[in-house]
Amino acid sequence: MVDNKGMASAAFQEIISEIQHFWDTSKDFQALQEFTVNLIAERLPYYNWVGFYMLDPNDSEVLVLGPFHGAPTEHVRIPVSEGICGAAVAQGETVIVDDVTSDPRYLACSIETRSEIVVPIRANGQIVGEIDIDSHDVNAFGTEDRIFLEECANVFRDFLEKKNL
Repeated sequence: MVDNKGMASAAFQEIISEIQHFWDTSKDFQALQEFTVNLIAERLPYYNWVGFYMLDPNDSEVLVLGPFHGAPTEHVRIPVSEGICGAAVAQGETVIVDDVTSDPRYLACSIETRSEIVVPIRANGQIVGEIDIDSHDVNAFGTEDRIFLEECANVFRDFLEKKNL
């Protein structure tokens, strides 16, 4: 296991602060998402793929790929009944997979991916999407990553609720 936790811990609060500052000046949710994926990928090198999946407004049983940073994926639409991304929505909670090769739910996007964390985003009490992070390291994500990403999800919730999106 690579020890990225110390380096990441110092960056988490700074990243949240920068996302909140961008939030204050942005009127566009997609711009906020794009800013976030690029900032996180730049600052946390063990976050090898950073992206958003949002529930399709016309079909709440399907997640649609939003802004992301990392290798392209063929998974642009994921049924809520499939994958780690679907599991996070179905369970309504953060899902951490330490080794994707041992989880039958994993939808392979990259042969390099070894671990994944998916954090639901809620607005007005309903799940509207999620933040999805992949790492090339096994056991890359721990409690601090979960707390950090759940704080990010709360920033997005606040943005959506304030902007009535």
